[in-house]
Amino acid sequence: MATLNPKCRQCRREGAKLFLKGEKCYNKCTFVKRGYVPGQHGLSRRKKPSDYGIMLREKQKVKRIYGIQERQFENYFKKASAKKGVTGENLLQLLESRLD
Repeated sequence: MATLNPKCRQCRREGAKLFLKGEKCYNKCTFVKRGYVPGQHGLSRRKKPSDYGIMLREKQKVKRIYGIQERQFENYFKKASAKKGVTGENLLQLLESRLD
C-alpha cells in the first residue's frame, strides 16, 4: 500500500471530512479549526474551479478514501466500464467489495 500524507491535510485539501482517522475526525479534527486548504497561500481566495477541476477533485477524493493508487483506480474503472449498468455505481460497488 502506498504511503499516505498526513490525513488531516488530505481532508483540508479536498474541502470535506474524509474520516481517514476514524473517531478523531469527530472531536479533534483540524478541518474544523482550519477550513482552508494547506499550503503557503491557503488563506487567499481561490478562483472558481473548472468542470475538469471539479471532476479531478472528486476522483482524488475517492482515491484517498479507499487508499488506492492511480494504476489500481484505472484497473477498477476498466472493470466497471466493462460491466453492464451505470459505470459510476459499478465502480463504487467494486471499491466497496475490496477485502482490505
